Amino acid sequence: MKAQDTIHCFGHANVQALHRTTFEVTKEADLSPAGDCIIGVSADKGAADLDPALKTLLADDRAEVTTRLRAGGIEVVVRSHGSAALTLNHPTDLVWRRSTFACGRTVTVGSDTVARTIDRRLVAALADGADLIVEIEASVPE
Repeated sequence: MKAQDTIHCFGHANVQALHRTTFEVTKEADLSPAGDCIIGVSADKGAADLDPALKTLLADDRAEVTTRLRAGGIEVVVRSHGSAALTLNHPTDLVWRRSTFACGRTVTVGSDTVARTIDRRLVAALADGADLIVEIEASVPE
């Protein structure tokens, strides 16, 4: 079984992508320098807005998740996992985590990529305000 969804958002002059354990996109339009995990603002979806079929798969411990981040002609592929602990109910934020911590903002756990490890060319494009396309696809073996 597979499901996917796409989030459209934008970079911001304060994108630093320095966080060691997460990265995030948010519906919020502004970003302070303290938000070192945030890579995209003004997102058209928060965790609660994701496609229901995708949310069902993300909330399964067996789910393998691939996220594609595209901006400025650069694509970064992120591999992570779903978790039965995910509630996916946050109205504004989506967070990819290296750990297994889950809250309403958490979209995936066990991520092989965090803000600090994102290709610096993508980060530079985002700091210049580039459009960011985030595609999430989850699959669970039948």
